[in-house]
Amino acid sequence: MNDFYPEIEVTQAAAEAIARGLYAVAKVDGVHEREAALVSSFWGDVGGSSSALAELERGATITSSELGAALGSEGLRQMFVKTSILLAWADGKVTDAERKIIADFAGALGIAGPALGKLEASVKEYLLGHLSPISNTEAVAQVAKKLGV
Repeated sequence: MNDFYPEIEVTQAAAEAIARGLYAVAKVDGVHEREAALVSSFWGDVGGSSSALAELERGATITSSELGAALGSEGLRQMFVKTSILLAWADGKVTDAERKIIADFAGALGIAGPALGKLEASVKEYLLGHLSPISNTEAVAQVAKKLGV
């Protein structure tokens, strides 16, 4: 079992809300191709079609209340917040606008303060964990510094 992303049932309605929320995060500073790829990968993993994904991308930005209504379980809410943070890092930097929208969504989902900080730390650990096999320790240290670890 993956501790970072434990098995969680994701309904079609929850998947659509998550994808719309991820696009909202990506759009605040322009959708980077890596961000689009992450949303596409998530959408494909939950069985969504490419035409439906294009509609979600072009659709109205999801509101915090819509997101909260669609993500009823704590597991879904945490998964969304962690994925949003990963998405923000996809282009190599997290902007203030991305931080704000993630914090706003997280707060609306009941994840704020220390709980949000814990999820941010888990995302950074997850990202660094993928670098551990790299023998260039100086490069890994630079990435860790960029992540604020």
